[in-house]
Amino acid sequence: MAALSGKLTKKLIDNLGAGRHGDGNGLYLVVDPSGARRWVVRVVVKGQKNRKGAPLRTDFGLGGADIVALNQARDRALEYRRMAKQGLNPRFNARQEIPTFEEVAQQVHIDRLPTWKNAKHGQQWINTLRDYAFPKIGRMPVDSVDQPEVLMCLSPIWTEKHETAKRLAQRIKTVLDVAKSKGFRSGENPVTAIKDAKVLPKVTTKVKHHKAMHWQDVPAFYADLRTRNAMSAKALMFTCLTGSRTGEVLGMQWGEIDFDARFWTCPAERMKTGEDHRVPLTDEMLAIIEPLKTMQSDYVFEGQKRHKPLSNMSMLMLLRRMKVEGVTVHGFRSTFRDWASEVASAPREVAEMSLSHKMGSDVERAYARSDLLEKRRVLMARWSDFVTGGQGNVVRMVE
Repeated sequence: MAALSGKLTKKLIDNLGAGRHGDGNGLYLVVDPSGARRWVVRVVVKGQKNRKGAPLRTDFGLGGADIVALNQARDRALEYRRMAKQGLNPRFNARQEIPTFEEVAQQVHIDRLPTWKNAKHGQQWINTLRDYAFPKIGRMPVDSVDQPEVLMCLSPIWTEKHETAKRLAQRIKTVLDVAKSKGFRSGENPVTAIKDAKVLPKVTTKVKHHKAMHWQDVPAFYADLRTRNAMSAKALMFTCLTGSRTGEVLGMQWGEIDFDARFWTCPAERMKTGEDHRVPLTDEMLAIIEPLKTMQSDYVFEGQKRHKPLSNMSMLMLLRRMKVEGVTVHGFRSTFRDWASEVASAPREVAEMSLSHKMGSDVERAYARSDLLEKRRVLMARWSDFVTGGQGNVVRMVE
């Protein structure tokens, strides 16, 4: 007996908005706010009661709509209803089809879309699997992926592209963990087994630091920047003074700035830590940004397009035009950190928090609720004074 036709069509499945959409006969398409689409069938198991004594009515997931076609969903829904009418609970009696590794991975990616820090990170996650795992194990049933198959993906790039290989291993592990949680696998995760057995050779990688300017050279460099009217120069001056990351500065909007309290709050979505970060604003920082209000742009540092920020390459290209070789924009964070330690003798927690670095364990951070704003304000004022040619280089921080 074939599955009955229903209300849904391929076009509707692709275009329906968030919610629960019935096909008929207990089959529903559930569209999550993230856009993920999955099938659910509701059945009443004959002769079985729930805790309140009412007929046992249960929803069963049939898989993602990107993996399970409409006709397949109707067939499975029909199978579940038949079992329920016979008094058999589908949870324990349904024949379960094992999806491929790629099918599970694609579903994990969709399910986690709302949790990615930004779209770029989400795309990078699936691209790593697409490039290095899918060609080798993508079409394999996910319960067949074991240590030899994982090694087949990792070994070719383990030494040559070690950072990529480590990310790939973590992502394969995640997919297999999810598959196990859904009942498609059993036993130990092969990625964990490979790591514990130290099957792959140890790779020693040298940390690559961003090239930084010596703090002694910053005042002369800053004086040169001050003579330039380009928006990239304004942004670089502000970046140098605040010790902030490029994306944090270029994404800055006027609503993030409290001019009365003299601080800028960079929102969590632009922070590497995933938490709001307050930056105290000095006289020099305010002197840079206040004149830019007249542009009436959405962004403080507007790029070539109206109400759009500067390109993230704009400040680096400015450094190249200035013939400043061997220095990166991110490197000014290291420059500030060196100065704070060697010259200002700033307490470590104040200097690290000025750079929005996390300090201590999760427990320690839970108790240390203060962001040391006023102590950081003193440090940043002295840094501004030094950078602009003042005497901040001879004043030491007080514990």
